[in-house]
Amino acid sequence: MGLGRFFTAGALVLAVAGSALAQQPSPPAAAPATPPITAAEYSQQFLVSGSWFHGVHGLAFNKDDQLFAGSVIGQTLYRVQVDSGEVDRVIDAPTGMADDIAFADDGTMAWTAFLLGKVYIRKPNGKTIEVANGMSGPNSIAFGKDGRLFVSEVFLGDALYEIDLKNVDKPDFKPFPRTELRRIAEKMGGLNGFEIHRDDGFLYGPLWFKGEVVKINLETGVIDVIASGFKIPAAANIDPQNRDNLYVVDTGTGGVWSVSLTSKAKKLVASMKPGLDNLAFDSRGRLFVTSMTDNGIYLVDKHTGAARTIVEGKLAVPADLAVTTDGGKETVHVADVFSYRTVDGQSGAVSDVLRVHGDTHAYPIGISVGPKYVLLSSWFSNTVEKVDRKTGKLVATLTGFAAPVDALESVDGSLYVAELASGNLVKVSPDGKTRSIVAKELRGPVAMAQGPGNLVYITEIAGGAVLQIDVATGARRVVADGLAGPEGIDVGPDGRLFVAEVGQKRVVAIDPASGARTVIASNLDIGLAPFPGGPPALVPTGVAVAKSGTVYVSSDLRNALYKLTPPTP
Repeated sequence: MGLGRFFTAGALVLAVAGSALAQQPSPPAAAPATPPITAAEYSQQFLVSGSWFHGVHGLAFNKDDQLFAGSVIGQTLYRVQVDSGEVDRVIDAPTGMADDIAFADDGTMAWTAFLLGKVYIRKPNGKTIEVANGMSGPNSIAFGKDGRLFVSEVFLGDALYEIDLKNVDKPDFKPFPRTELRRIAEKMGGLNGFEIHRDDGFLYGPLWFKGEVVKINLETGVIDVIASGFKIPAAANIDPQNRDNLYVVDTGTGGVWSVSLTSKAKKLVASMKPGLDNLAFDSRGRLFVTSMTDNGIYLVDKHTGAARTIVEGKLAVPADLAVTTDGGKETVHVADVFSYRTVDGQSGAVSDVLRVHGDTHAYPIGISVGPKYVLLSSWFSNTVEKVDRKTGKLVATLTGFAAPVDALESVDGSLYVAELASGNLVKVSPDGKTRSIVAKELRGPVAMAQGPGNLVYITEIAGGAVLQIDVATGARRVVADGLAGPEGIDVGPDGRLFVAEVGQKRVVAIDPASGARTVIASNLDIGLAPFPGGPPALVPTGVAVAKSGTVYVSSDLRNALYKLTPPTP
């Protein structure tokens, strides 16, 4: 539910990016691809174990008290056993992309596929039906007690609609386009996770951008403010044990609040970490909340505020990586989509640096460590962020890029940014005010690595190649081609390029002079599938090589981190 904010810019550029990739000519020809060399592979271990979900958002109980959870990036809908923490898949990608979930009294389940612009229902007999399409960020969804279905658009749109379900069982039923839905209200301020009161029939929910909780008349669209003063209210549900109490999660603070619908009094029930996204009550009135940042679902005691973990992940959606060595200690820096985290290269201990919506509103997928700053790039939010290496504090957010996927900081403070939508490598002055194009017509850039002197290496997923670009002159050459889905890249201590060849589920080491390549690790769990119309590397597989020669690789399928150790000579 909170996931959608950054797609306002990101989704807009995807169509542009796809068009640009199709129109771009091939780069300068290279020598025929060199077959990989068979050699002893690096030993594999999971430094950080995996977890379910890829950010958990939608949350709802059915009439049998079974809990269902949805993941947008994972594009999957799950069932969770709240007593054991066991998880199983219910609806797979991409249809299972559930930003929010709701159940009707007859057992019909509905959910919003945010990135697809669609709304689905699944009847009690198991039949899945697309009921609406062409929507601009369908986000929250709820049934009224009479079975009427209501859905809001947030981030890509800002409106509340009703979807007429009375003919869905007829053979000639076709999903409603957005233009044919009954629009109840618009320009509300981001109506996120809402619920419809079973007693008075009004809708109660939060306005993400206004920090308010409101009451909406579903017939007239009239809006009344119930409570205000929240940082980023993400969802609101009514307590089934006391239907005068509305519970609200604030993703910006991690607060869980109760609000009296009669007195409008607010009470802080629990204080958790920022990144909360949704909540749901079971029939016994027990309160469950989700954290997209921690891939978690928690049972919150309404009286004490204590939280019990049902399921949780150490990493949420690990993407690009970087590694630093200080006094022999290796620290892996992770663009974890909902946060920027570090991992101890020896123990695997994970630490937060920045959490989305608590410390930043950008969702990092690209990361690099420069002389002064850690750079976080995101085509999702169209930003490049500068984080002070010493303090871990966000010092600047640069905007106006065309879907930036990765960035590097040079010794003079200039930045080099690879843009997916334009296919350009852009130079940004140290003060961030001047920009110039260094290279054009990159075919699906994914990740960059700093080479010697003025050389930069870039992976092209659409071109199946690794390019070398001299940022001083713009001169380029193809280092390697014929690669199947090259994504993450780094330069090892021996000068070789280490590349995640996702289409082959492996990492290859490439000699930048000859193009000769060696497989160092295979059969890796990498390569999370993109959604239809999305970028080819939705979550890039990160590669980082330490001074010791140890290679770290993110597993976007498992939400885990590999540690690859070179074979003993």
